[in-house]
Amino acid sequence: MSYQVKLESFEGPLDLLLHLTQRFEIDIYNIPVREITDQYMAYIHAMKTIELNVASEYLVMAATLLELKSKMLLPQVQDDAFDDWDEEEEEDPTAMLMEKLVLYKRYKEAASRLRECEAEHSRLFSRPCHSLPVPKAANEEVLQNVSLYDLAESLLKLQQKTREQGEPARPDTVIQRQDIPIEHKMTSIVQRLQRKRLSFAELMDSGDRTQVVVTFLAVLELLKTKKIGYRQGGNFSEIELYLEHDVETRGMIDE
Repeated sequence: MSYQVKLESFEGPLDLLLHLTQRFEIDIYNIPVREITDQYMAYIHAMKTIELNVASEYLVMAATLLELKSKMLLPQVQDDAFDDWDEEEEEDPTAMLMEKLVLYKRYKEAASRLRECEAEHSRLFSRPCHSLPVPKAANEEVLQNVSLYDLAESLLKLQQKTREQGEPARPDTVIQRQDIPIEHKMTSIVQRLQRKRLSFAELMDSGDRTQVVVTFLAVLELLKTKKIGYRQGGNFSEIELYLEHDVETRGMIDE
């Protein structure tokens, strides 16, 4: 059961009426306090036999409305004996309602902001904090405890490795195309596997990039056609290749 306040310019729950009143959608100085109070008290009396704990939430506002209504019903007596009364000290019922509405509006807006923050935070997933390494300063020596002899030795090792791999191609060097049919490489692999089982690394240890690519494609084709098989003891362990049964080198290229 919900309490609906019925007015000519507004119809809705009482808390929405207070919110709209503060926004001046209903003039606060023209609020029909008597009509609101009568309907409010009728609802409080009806709630006595329904849910008393819910009705207790409205007692504070009901008391405020009754106080305002009683002050508005009292006749305004003009007496010369009260001419010296300071009118500024007398509390106006409308001002009291305005003050309560302002306070209610502040709490309601704060609650709304908290709900928005909660909804936004529920859609965020934070990354756990990890200790990051402290970056080195710009002027800090990078090569610490490194002598000139160590640098020279590293240079010699690099030069030796370069000579073993061959001179790099220069811009004016003509690169010769190598024709290596995959079928021939497949035959070569089967012939080697007829003698003994080989690891995948042994097949790829040719030193030539072109040979490595062709060998890899040949191994894939042999595995696809089930001419060879493979075995691996565990994750990241060496892959061993072996020849399947009833595989002959003769005529394999034509298959």
